[in-house]
Amino acid sequence: MTTNVLPPVLPARASRSSWAVAGVCISLVGLFCAQLWPEWRHNPDLSHGFFAPLVFLILLWESRQQGPHRWLPAKALNTLGVASLVVAGLVVFSLAGLFAATLAWSHALVLFLLAVAMIAFLTSGLVLLADERVRLVPINWISLTALLLWLLVAPIPDGTYARLTLGLQTWVTNNVMHVLHLLGIPARQHGNVIELARATVGVEEACSGVRSLISCVYAGFFFAAWQVRRTGRRLFLIGFAIVMALGMNLLRSLSLTLLANAGVKIAGTWHDLTGYAILGVTAASLAGLAILLESKELPAPSTSEQADALPVPTGRSGHAVFWAGTVLAAALGLFFFLHSRPRDIDPTPPPQLAALLPASVPGWEVHDSPDLYQFSGILQTSNLIQRTYWRTDAAGQRIQLTVYFAYWAVGQASVSRVASHTPDACWPGAGWTNQTAEGLRRQTLSVSGHALAPAEYRLFETSSGYAQHVWFWHVFAGRAIDYQDPYSIPALLRIAVKYGFSRQGSQYFIRISSNRPWNELAQDPLSAEILTQLARLGL
Repeated sequence: MTTNVLPPVLPARASRSSWAVAGVCISLVGLFCAQLWPEWRHNPDLSHGFFAPLVFLILLWESRQQGPHRWLPAKALNTLGVASLVVAGLVVFSLAGLFAATLAWSHALVLFLLAVAMIAFLTSGLVLLADERVRLVPINWISLTALLLWLLVAPIPDGTYARLTLGLQTWVTNNVMHVLHLLGIPARQHGNVIELARATVGVEEACSGVRSLISCVYAGFFFAAWQVRRTGRRLFLIGFAIVMALGMNLLRSLSLTLLANAGVKIAGTWHDLTGYAILGVTAASLAGLAILLESKELPAPSTSEQADALPVPTGRSGHAVFWAGTVLAAALGLFFFLHSRPRDIDPTPPPQLAALLPASVPGWEVHDSPDLYQFSGILQTSNLIQRTYWRTDAAGQRIQLTVYFAYWAVGQASVSRVASHTPDACWPGAGWTNQTAEGLRRQTLSVSGHALAPAEYRLFETSSGYAQHVWFWHVFAGRAIDYQDPYSIPALLRIAVKYGFSRQGSQYFIRISSNRPWNELAQDPLSAEILTQLARLGL
């Protein structure tokens, strides 16, 4: 019987500066965890983040114990690498602070950028600690995994998250429908909603599989680094984690749909129970597969590793660059913190939005939306109104005209936060498809010969062919601002540069929607009255 003996870890010959670098890296991790802690508590997709500090320490320990012990030779190239990583970290941290000034430090994009900046700084620290004159933490698969896993405990930027979620929702819904048809169960699909004989099941964001996908990929990387030695087997385990996450979530959605078809109420207990069961099964399966793939055969330690080398002076240039970057990062952090704190909200009473819209119009039925305030928490305002007008034309067809107002006082919300709740961002998740022609995305509405500021125009349709023409504006400090794609990082950056350090302006978001194009509404007295009120708001 052959016994594999782990190669001894060489005694650390680190200077006080090297230990201080390690201390700074651990402190960065602590600050990052403190910033992410509320997100881990309230975002089920990131609940695995609670284990991140422990996983980080375990992997660093295993990188020293298991090896391979790859140390960087003392070359000037190392200093260049440290400088490049520090500069990259400072640039990304500056972007995070700029976005935080206009979005908030808790915004998904800001937290993601903070994760990237921290990884850059940690990697620069790893280069210093893996120096052959220090030999504190080696550079290998395990130590690099310990750093990169921090990306998987930070929220995904909203645009990427929305696209990923929508894609997974569509994929799950389509495949559930295929299985139902194979089983001979009658069902109809409306976007991400499945209509059964006894119930209607909607594949919501929570059922899209994003949560299981992120958690399984995180677990796959962890087990691959912790338990598996060979690169091919590690990649296989990570790939299996992705397939396992998608397959198990599809199985869960299909099971819930079959239960609903059998008359079982799936909301609540069944929904949550199957979710936790899927996560437990996938985690256990990945751990078991990692054990099966485990390959602990270690190469015999080399003579040079076993030898007691004489202490070598630690290079100072790389450390100097690291400490300069640390000081600059601290100064930037202080600057952005002082300039991104919430402003005092203007105590002036908000406008009476209901008074801006006619409550009764001859020939029209008028209905207010009573459930609009359920979105107050997301929108960060309770000053909302949505009023719908109905009438029947000469041909007996129903005409619908809906007007939506939302108002934010000075200091109540950032420009980017208001701009992130446009129809482009919200309507597709409710089953609407954007059918707008590229050259018709802006229209100018006029009243009494006065042209309003150009409105963003969209044409949305449901899967059944029901259409809505939509016009909307974003007003800041009495002026309509240029529309910015809420999913575009460059567009958010332009908002951050222009409005990041100034919230001294009230805001309106205004939307008009109808089942008829504007040329069929323009001559109606109701349309003229509505546009007259909009002109008074700065349009």
